[in-house]
Amino acid sequence: MLFTESGQFSRHYREDRRVFRLRQDRVALWLALVFAFVAVPLLGNDYWFNAILVPFLVLSLAGLGLNLLTGYAGQLSLGSAAFMAVGAFAAYNFLVRIPGFPLLLAFALGGGVAALVAVLFGLPSLRIKGFYLLVSTLAAQFFVPWLLVKYSWFTNHNTSGVITAPPLHWLGFDLGSPQGRYLLTLGVVVALFWLGKNLVCSDLGRSWMAVRDMDTAASVIGIPLLGTKLLAFAISGFYLGVAGCLWAFAYLGTVEPHGFDLGRSFQILFIIIIGGLGSIVGNFLGAAFIVLFPVLLSHLAGYLPAGLLDSGQVENLQKVIFGLLIIAFLIKEPQGLAQLWQRLRTRLRIWPLRY
Repeated sequence: MLFTESGQFSRHYREDRRVFRLRQDRVALWLALVFAFVAVPLLGNDYWFNAILVPFLVLSLAGLGLNLLTGYAGQLSLGSAAFMAVGAFAAYNFLVRIPGFPLLLAFALGGGVAALVAVLFGLPSLRIKGFYLLVSTLAAQFFVPWLLVKYSWFTNHNTSGVITAPPLHWLGFDLGSPQGRYLLTLGVVVALFWLGKNLVCSDLGRSWMAVRDMDTAASVIGIPLLGTKLLAFAISGFYLGVAGCLWAFAYLGTVEPHGFDLGRSFQILFIIIIGGLGSIVGNFLGAAFIVLFPVLLSHLAGYLPAGLLDSGQVENLQKVIFGLLIIAFLIKEPQGLAQLWQRLRTRLRIWPLRY
């Protein structure tokens, strides 16, 4: 009875459309936010901030960006990392070329530029779908890095090959420390997840799901396919662009196209497959799996006899096990970890009455 709905009635339509309708969910959310914003900065160490928490948060945001497009709107894409690169380089140029430019505004404009590029590569979705759309978005993954390397203007004519990200200053605060970069990332991710949750619960989210389920029927009932699909690409591109800014500025500390290769696009795709398509919480679960699973395997390999496996063999073993787990998820649990979490919630709603 931990999640019982007894006595919690929705008397108005706006109450029924709330992001967290149950009182228990709202309390749990506030407790989680207090823990993340207060307890974690006090208890965490540099390793957790740099290697675990920041990449986990950024990949969760990138997963949400792709999930809005693929999980909710039904438009396949393999250009996620390219849109992240566009956002990172756009924000870098805003900060470098305009002295005193606000940091968060640069991130927002970087996401806006990525949204425009995503709409450009999303135009084929008006004619094609499925695997063919996947291939057309894959073109962005090859074209964007080539463009960024070909023309040195995007890198401010930097010839060193390593482009250091500008300092993280906001409202007079220096966010360059591990705790500062974590809090910056956490604040942006929480705000955009709140916005994303409201989007999928709105009329636009319902239109996306109608187009995903059957676009012909959606068109018949009056949903404009042109605007709905392109808006999904734009919002997805914005989220991925902001995620790219955080990945380059708060995690890597460098802005370079090689940090946004095809492997990064597949990594984001695996996040939404493992976490669950069409799920908000699934992005956190999938990103946690992606980030923590290799760390767990590395620690387990440390208990093996010395010389049994070298570092290269351990890395290859990680890829093999990871691939097998993805296949297992696709076969046994196609709705991902989010479905397992939903089943647990269902059991908690009636516990301890029965199992």
